[in-house]
Amino acid sequence: MEILKVRDLSKIYKGMISYEALSNIDLTINKGEFVGIMGPSGSGKTTLLNLVSTIDSPTSGEVRINNENPHKLSADKLAMFRRRELGFVFQSFNLLNTLTVKENIVLPLTLDAADLKEMQQRVALIAEKLGISGILDKRTYEISGGQAQRTAIARALIHSPKLVLADEPTGNLDSKAARDVMQLLTKLNREDEATLMLVTHDAMAASYCNRVVFIKDGRLYNEIYCGDSREAFYQKILDVLSLMGGNGNDFSTVRV
Repeated sequence: MEILKVRDLSKIYKGMISYEALSNIDLTINKGEFVGIMGPSGSGKTTLLNLVSTIDSPTSGEVRINNENPHKLSADKLAMFRRRELGFVFQSFNLLNTLTVKENIVLPLTLDAADLKEMQQRVALIAEKLGISGILDKRTYEISGGQAQRTAIARALIHSPKLVLADEPTGNLDSKAARDVMQLLTKLNREDEATLMLVTHDAMAASYCNRVVFIKDGRLYNEIYCGDSREAFYQKILDVLSLMGGNGNDFSTVRV
């Protein structure tokens, strides 16, 4: 079942000199997939994330999430769509430091006026799964970066969104916390069939995905699949990244 379908997507930023950030992108993500998006700075990966997350609108082409085009919705319906269908995990955690860990996690449910008893059950369940049951009553400034990112993941998943969008979720973490977070996302992907799209420049983080799509100069450049060995996949990712840094003749567009 297709959760995300991007067809012929382009984004042009108008200015003194128009700049085409994305051109003719096609991408499909099926239910339960964990897909990484990689590319050099300025390649268009963040633009793609912004168009999928409805933060920005495409110049042409379309985005369909769960068979609905959110860019055609009214402002009110779009806000509700974003809140119910999407989950977000950011590099900077984006937690509210005036709230406790628990209050941060239930925020999407609070906004939807969910039943209090159900909220308590959901928090208990997801906090246990993410190993943060012991810090629910702490404020966000009393916890570590790894714990803050786990809290952000809990908040992103508490309302069972159709699609979770993660933007450099390991960017502010040390290597151990980064590995923990990626292992958690993998576990949630496998056990809860969470559908995830991860934008990252970190090959280690990307190696936890089922497949990685590479973007260069606003266009799809390559796509590779994990297979049985994460170590071999990590090496493939590094190989493609090193090719992307070369000049035009070095590129291979074959799937590896």
